Amino acid sequence: MQFEVWAPQADRVTLHCEGATSALARDPEREGWWTGEAEAGHGARYGFALDDGPVLPDPRSRRQPDGPDGLSAVVDHGRHEWRARWPGRGLPGAVLYELHVGTYTPEGTLDAAADRLEHLVELGVTHVELMPLCPFPGRHGWGYEGVSLWAVHEPYGGPEALQRFVDRAHGLGLGVVLDVVHNHLGPSGNHLPAFGPYFTDTHQTPWGSAVNLDAPGSDEVRAFLTGSALAWLRDYRIDGLRLDAVHALYDTRACHFLEELSAAVDALAGEVGRPLFLIAESDMNNPRFITARAEHGLGLHAQWNDDFHHALHTALTGEAQGYYADFAREPFAALTKTLTGGWFHDGTYSSFRGRRHGRPLDRARVAGHRLVGYSQTHDQVGNRAQGDRLAARLSPGLLACAATLTLTAPFTPMLFMGEEWAAGTPWQFFTDHTDPELADAVRRGRRREFAAHGWAEEDVPDPQDPATRERSCLDWSEPERAPHARVLAWYRQLIALRRAQPDLTDPNLADTKVAYDEGARWLAFRRGDVRVAVNLGKDPVKIPLGTGRVEVLAAWEPVTAPGPDGLLQVPGESAVVLFQP
Repeated sequence: MQFEVWAPQADRVTLHCEGATSALARDPEREGWWTGEAEAGHGARYGFALDDGPVLPDPRSRRQPDGPDGLSAVVDHGRHEWRARWPGRGLPGAVLYELHVGTYTPEGTLDAAADRLEHLVELGVTHVELMPLCPFPGRHGWGYEGVSLWAVHEPYGGPEALQRFVDRAHGLGLGVVLDVVHNHLGPSGNHLPAFGPYFTDTHQTPWGSAVNLDAPGSDEVRAFLTGSALAWLRDYRIDGLRLDAVHALYDTRACHFLEELSAAVDALAGEVGRPLFLIAESDMNNPRFITARAEHGLGLHAQWNDDFHHALHTALTGEAQGYYADFAREPFAALTKTLTGGWFHDGTYSSFRGRRHGRPLDRARVAGHRLVGYSQTHDQVGNRAQGDRLAARLSPGLLACAATLTLTAPFTPMLFMGEEWAAGTPWQFFTDHTDPELADAVRRGRRREFAAHGWAEEDVPDPQDPATRERSCLDWSEPERAPHARVLAWYRQLIALRRAQPDLTDPNLADTKVAYDEGARWLAFRRGDVRVAVNLGKDPVKIPLGTGRVEVLAAWEPVTAPGPDGLLQVPGESAVVLFQP
């Protein structure tokens, strides 16, 4: 078997494979690369020693059976016999479902999650979006401190379990999206700096030195990241990638890394004959990310829309701290602006940042499905001190309103696992760091962060306590009980309506027309022949719809079609979807 590794600063590289050692030779065709052959099959353990140093795992390891610090293992992806004949499924018309493998089930494995996929089929979503799967020290964590960017966390089941999961999902008609982290690696188990200039002090990020995308040696670093992304799409038949915090990918080169990555993904889509896509997480409100490369954009296919979330959250909860402040002044006006223009901050002043922020979207050129809208995500729940969901403080009626706005808005909707039945379990920040000093630093840092916002230290869950993760696991007995069953039925009805009504997946952002009353706390909008009305207040309201035939498609509380006066009476904390040609 051929082994290779990029180690431009080494004078000697030794391969350690299954107890035998052999010296690698410099590759005359590729500067900084070392190659050699050794007897090895599927599962063989190996690593590299640089200049007679310790044996380290392969930066491009496909499997880390003993965790990030152990030896790598050879993986033969051809061993898996794919059963599902999958043509692929693109983003237009999609409904995403964000899922954390470690807490979706008590077992916390890919195989256990696969056994629960029928629930998502019945719900009606089209894609499962898995939170990061790369190896990290310990057993449990969110996944955003992964290392070994080509491998699958062993406690989740390793690479073969991911292939089984994807095969099962595709067999049920579900696409699979994977969250990948290119902007930083975890603080423990990261051996890349020993091999080469994977990081640079030219830029700094919240996690330390930036990944090297533009300094000397960055060609190979970019190839490393692109190769990892393509491997997920090719070897595991993943349908799309969610790119974490792309605003932290600092790159001053003329061709940005994301443009290079999107071109490579589009080329692979042509080769495999199925749609592939990239979704960015970005707080920059910069249309360039989702503008085509031919139009001097970066060519990503969609991005998360935090502005929609913030506007919706303030309208539902009244919270006004931090970045919610600008949205909370007039939440219904903010919500209207996002529904019709995509972003709230499109060059407007952001008090949270102390400056102007964002740039307008060209609604004539940007399709609505290129923005992902949501009322809850892992970030917006888990980064609260106690990981409390909306269900912890809102009535079922207000949760129904949140679902209605998310699933009928002109964006690609995304749900966070358990949201669909108003899960009573929190989703808290948890870690399992094996380094005691790091574990204590994370614990103290978490408590210090929330103490600054008025929380008592004893009220902030200990991330290292196993009970914190256990509390965050979904309770699968809830969907059968009140009030969860009613909320779940409402989500199913809305998703079915989205599939049945073409106007709800119309990509034209400019087609959405909104009316609202800030004081009475109602908002209504029209998308083609579909009308949506929500009343977030406690008292009934009358919403003018105009005259003409009206058919009630779905209502959280019973309503009757408007009379000759064209007024629709909507009960308090309720939502209704109508057809009005």
